[in-house]
Amino acid sequence: QKVSVEVLDHLEHLALVDFRDSEGVERLQNAIQFADQLHEVNTDAVEPMDSVLEDRCLYLREDDVTEGNCTKELLENAREKVEEYFVAPPGNIPLPKLEERDTFLQGS
Repeated sequence: QKVSVEVLDHLEHLALVDFRDSEGVERLQNAIQFADQLHEVNTDAVEPMDSVLEDRCLYLREDDVTEGNCTKELLENAREKVEEYFVAPPGNIPLPKLEERDTFLQGS
């Protein structure tokens, strides 16, 4: 299933993800194809569950911190950051318009 330039543009603005190469677009198309399989599952007369453990209460596990001091490495993953913070939601930063960007599918 092909993903249009407009859909890519919308997803880039929502998630601050850049789809400028064929690998990124291919991974997105594969994810959509995988998720589309859920439409084939008949869920008529199926009540929603609060938990997958129907007969048991959920519990919280203890978190054991085993690593730390990795702020610099984590911030390297940010598309946009201000000082030492991720910028979110995307509406907080101006993103270039579709026609102003060098997008992989531009002109497709």
